[in-house]
Amino acid sequence: MKIGIVGLPNVGKSTLFKALTRTPVDINNYPFCTIEPNVGIVKVPDERLLKLAAMSKSKKIVPAVVEFVDIAGLVKGAATGEGLGNKFLANIREVDAIVQVVRAFQNPNIIHVHNQIDPTSDIEVINTELILADLETVKKVKTRLEKDVRSNKKGADMQLEAVDKIQKILEEGKLANAVSLDLTEENTGQIIRELSLLTMKPFIYVFNVSDSPVGTGRDLSLPEELKKFNHLCLDIKIEEELLEMSAEEAAELEIKSNLEALIVKAYYTLGLITFLTTGEDESRAWTIKKDSTAPLAGAAIHNDFKDRFIRAEVIAWDKLLEIGSWSKAREMGRLRLEGKEYIVQDGDVIEFKI
Repeated sequence: MKIGIVGLPNVGKSTLFKALTRTPVDINNYPFCTIEPNVGIVKVPDERLLKLAAMSKSKKIVPAVVEFVDIAGLVKGAATGEGLGNKFLANIREVDAIVQVVRAFQNPNIIHVHNQIDPTSDIEVINTELILADLETVKKVKTRLEKDVRSNKKGADMQLEAVDKIQKILEEGKLANAVSLDLTEENTGQIIRELSLLTMKPFIYVFNVSDSPVGTGRDLSLPEELKKFNHLCLDIKIEEELLEMSAEEAAELEIKSNLEALIVKAYYTLGLITFLTTGEDESRAWTIKKDSTAPLAGAAIHNDFKDRFIRAEVIAWDKLLEIGSWSKAREMGRLRLEGKEYIVQDGDVIEFKI
């Protein structure tokens, strides 16, 4: 699953990407220093996995991961091609969720593309460009669907109804993810996947409070209209500086990273959960979509686990730790036998029977 980091030029996107992935990138103080997207794999922090590995004396620990993509800065007019906008919008279309970095600090030495610090305005600029790009997509598809309805193509009327709802929301200046649709309905789900709308993706807003007295991890005194967003405040400058510090130096300066909170928030915003396996050879975190059945979860390990599923032995990670070992949990009858309809829960430790 890919998470795109977007925002205006010079708001800290590439610095955040560098801190997250520990990957050297160009973070010079000028617009569009990022052209091609940078891609990095980030481990999802999970204390449960570490505790299970210690219990099992595992030789290997394999965490869940997510992919972050550093996408070049968007500017006003991106939807009509300004600032290489069409290229950058195409890059955003390929990700599954969006982290929008918003500048919330004053520093005259760092250029702001609009020469003013106004987080609300910056969000409106980015979101407007994404909405305009989506409106263009919706109108093209709507023209085709209207023809399909006239020719009585099966399911076209339901698809057109969904597209009309989305168009109305977009024309009100809202993101497409604000519309209420039954995505489990086959025709509606199909047209939503076909549209691949930028604003249908889940959003996280990261307010960059670098050079602000609130410091890393502290919440900023945001205007009320910004508090409604799924957001996090980060001192991205400090996060970059922490890359050069030892754990001892950071502790002495009483500086703590807040990147783990962003990674975990991004993971769950994607609608993902983790189930775990543990043993002497390895302890591993497996990523699945929330509400997955046991056979679907098993497919994360191997397709055969889905097709040849018989049952699963399941126990919550904390209950297993209390007992002390898988074999003892089995002896005590604490392992639950679950069938094909079982919905896997975050933190389940599972052994599949095929």
